[in-house]
Amino acid sequence: AALETPQRDSAKCGPGHIRKNIRFVISGSASLPQPIFEKFHDITGMTILERYGMTEVGVPLSNLLHGKRHPGCVGYPTAGVEVCIAEADDSKMGYKPVVLSANAETKYLEGSENNSGELLIRGPNVFKYYWNRPEVTKDSFTQDGWFKTGDSAACIDGVYKILGRTSADIIKSGGYKVSALDVERHLLAHPSIKECTVVGAPDATWGERVAAIVVLHEPSAALELEDLRNWCKERMPTYNVPSILLCLPALERNFLGKVNKKELVKKLWPAPQQ
Repeated sequence: AALETPQRDSAKCGPGHIRKNIRFVISGSASLPQPIFEKFHDITGMTILERYGMTEVGVPLSNLLHGKRHPGCVGYPTAGVEVCIAEADDSKMGYKPVVLSANAETKYLEGSENNSGELLIRGPNVFKYYWNRPEVTKDSFTQDGWFKTGDSAACIDGVYKILGRTSADIIKSGGYKVSALDVERHLLAHPSIKECTVVGAPDATWGERVAAIVVLHEPSAALELEDLRNWCKERMPTYNVPSILLCLPALERNFLGKVNKKELVKKLWPAPQQ
């Protein structure tokens, strides 16, 4: 298994070394950027197996071990697991299913194959409760037993894709919901960008603005916002294009190799003191 950041280093290893010592490679914990997926395959001839997992639910979604693997996606429900994409509403259950997968069958309940919402999981793989935290446990489940992962997902042709955390990775800007992970995947293909994270910067007019925080391959180089925006407009919808660009020498990461986006936003755009 590999985290996104170590994958960058593993992609530098020789193909002979990798093929000799590794049967297959699993990506987890952080979203796998497509340029890393493709570069790893070009160097090694191996296709990284992307999965989705949490301590609370194990691994409910995975690409196929034997069969086609979809870059940027976490695949299909594993055996015995029910998966639902839902939108919050005012009904008794508190949610409205838009995609439902069970018994190797996926149904699109709203007539669209591109619906997105919060990812819910149900099955024997799901934990029972948080130790000594009854209120947190109650808030983490629907009345009919679905565990609320807190992740936003989409399902296209039966294949699930994680869009990000419902709070940190979904940016609400001017009425649009922007997946920070989708923007990050595109930015990592930019020839000048080594690493990046995308966050929602607080804005009185737009609610949030799409902000790209990047580390360049060449620290002494410069990347202008207008040049980046022009590059992005050829690759993503206009509302996804960053309107803020910050170039930093490095990104602070936790022990899992992840950027704490909430803390980063607080640090870069501190709330005004009352």
